[in-house]
Amino acid sequence: MRKRESRSFFLNILLSVARKSKGAISGLFYVHQHKPTFCELFIICVGKQVFLRGNNDEKIMEDDSGVMVAKMRDKVTFKDWLDKIFSDKTNDYSQNSLSASPSTTNLGQNQWEFYLQDIENYYQELLSSNLEEGSYDNLHISPTIEPRVTQQNNSNMNTAEKIEILKNKVNEARKTIQLKRKEVKDNIERSTKAEWAISLCNIRAEEIEGRIREELSTKEELNKELNLEKEQKEETRREIEEKKQRLHSLLEVQSELSNKLQISTVTKSRSETQLKRAVKERTEMVREIEELRKQRNVLNRRIEFCKQKDAIGMAARLGENIINCGMREYSEEELRLATDNFSERLRLLKCGGGDYSNVYRGRFNHSTVAIQMLSCFASLSQQDFQAKVRLLGGIRQPHLVAMVGFCSEPKCIVLEYMSNGSLRDMLFSRRRNRALRWHDRIRIAAEVCSGLGFLNSNAQRPNIHCHLNLANVLLDRNLVAKITGFGLQECDDKECNVESDLRDVGVLLMQLLTGRNWVGPIEDALTMDMDRESLVNILDDMAGQWPLDLAKEIAGLAMICLSMKNKPNLDLTVARVLEELNIIRRKGDEIVANEYRNGDREGSSDVPSVFLCPVLQEVMKNPHVAADGFSYELEAIEQWLNSGHNTSPMTNLRLNHTFLTPNHTLRSFLDEWQINKSAKNAN
Repeated sequence: MRKRESRSFFLNILLSVARKSKGAISGLFYVHQHKPTFCELFIICVGKQVFLRGNNDEKIMEDDSGVMVAKMRDKVTFKDWLDKIFSDKTNDYSQNSLSASPSTTNLGQNQWEFYLQDIENYYQELLSSNLEEGSYDNLHISPTIEPRVTQQNNSNMNTAEKIEILKNKVNEARKTIQLKRKEVKDNIERSTKAEWAISLCNIRAEEIEGRIREELSTKEELNKELNLEKEQKEETRREIEEKKQRLHSLLEVQSELSNKLQISTVTKSRSETQLKRAVKERTEMVREIEELRKQRNVLNRRIEFCKQKDAIGMAARLGENIINCGMREYSEEELRLATDNFSERLRLLKCGGGDYSNVYRGRFNHSTVAIQMLSCFASLSQQDFQAKVRLLGGIRQPHLVAMVGFCSEPKCIVLEYMSNGSLRDMLFSRRRNRALRWHDRIRIAAEVCSGLGFLNSNAQRPNIHCHLNLANVLLDRNLVAKITGFGLQECDDKECNVESDLRDVGVLLMQLLTGRNWVGPIEDALTMDMDRESLVNILDDMAGQWPLDLAKEIAGLAMICLSMKNKPNLDLTVARVLEELNIIRRKGDEIVANEYRNGDREGSSDVPSVFLCPVLQEVMKNPHVAADGFSYELEAIEQWLNSGHNTSPMTNLRLNHTFLTPNHTLRSFLDEWQINKSAKNAN
């Protein structure tokens, strides 16, 4: 029974997997196919009749109920069967499993190849035994038929024959038992070999399954890497798209900026053209303004002359009743604050001897003033000083420097500030660039006589200046002359009288005519020949082309004034000299007006005040703007700042910074003015 079960087990395995080689079944099929037509073939298997069924690919054997008993295919070996099962998986694993351990793989492969021949031999042996059993079973007479034949024969046999038959059967049974015992032993060996083969196959299957799992893991990792590469590729594609968009945007911006640059270039060229046109128009306007300014000065002088007459009459009526008119008393602290603690840089005049003291420039309430400190005041009592202040404060005339205040301690007076300095500096300074024209000199002479005549107008006690000279004649920003230094000290000299002031007027007239400091004896002037040739030789060229008739009249008037010492003339007074000068002045104004109407701009050769450096009073060559808004010569303002000053030379206020900015506009006007001046001189 165990033999049949074992044979059935291996038969089922081999029939379901491998193809059988040609044996009894194939022989039966051959007989069935080639038997004569008059013969019938009956096949008995295990006591039952079986039938053959088959086609070209496979052939089977079925019983009468349709159950398949046997199946036949082309003969294959066990090695082919195993190769068919494992070849594909093994090849795939050997190609893709690159990360498997070489030592482990070689060990399993060598072990399998070592037992592969034994398994092949076992398979062939098992196949042969199954074929023999199949032939035996097919040719074995059915036990159900044999008893019937025996029973039929027993009726015809005797006892001896029956005994002989029984003996044969007993012997046959013994042989069968021995055969069965041998089969059992063979089945046990086969079972052991089968278990050994199955265990090897299971081990091999586990190895292949492990490789499959490793392959699946490797495949999963490769899929992850592939997905990662796809993501990186997609991200790279998106970055490329973004960069393309940015590049497109940059190209658009570049195109837009290029268009704007072209528009800006066109606009710049138009603006430069408009700027040149504006500069040209401004230059013309400056010229017109300069001409109008000169005309305005002429009109202002006429107005001042009329006001002067009214002021002289009013001052004569008021007399000495005018006390402390418009004056203010300042404290010492205010004086120190205004003069930066009496700084040397604010000193205008140094004491040259005598009773004169220092004069400082200061500022009160945004107004520039001159603070004069005299040594003669120090010896005065407070009562005498107050009396002196009341006397000086009561003298008010347009051509006398007005006193605006005083200080009791230290004793000093505060005067209005004259920005253009003294007439002496204007005429004799080596650094002068703004020359006084002849008509300005006539006007200044008349203004000096106006102020001096006001001082001498008191019939009872005339105020004698006694020290009238070019240094005591100051000029404001409009070149209006004002006398200073009067009434500061008592004069006991008998020669200090009206005649001495007239002689000083004569000297001043000669200095204005000649432009030289008249230091020679008066007799030399009196003996001078006053013909035209002599006048041309002594006239100051810086004053322009003098009208000789007017120059001769002024020279004659100066001679009369100078002759007062030798030939006193009681009829000659400062007022009389003023009348003569006013007549000469009106003639000069008419000449200037006619020159303007005729287009002759002789006066246009004057240096405009805007071209002069406030510090040097010279024509600027390299003008720079400081923090106070004024333009200075670069060398002068740098010297001013490097000497430790941090205030403005003009306003005395602290500068916000010390940076200097080139004034290119003023520089262009300077160049144009110099070119025009050179062209005019050449003509």
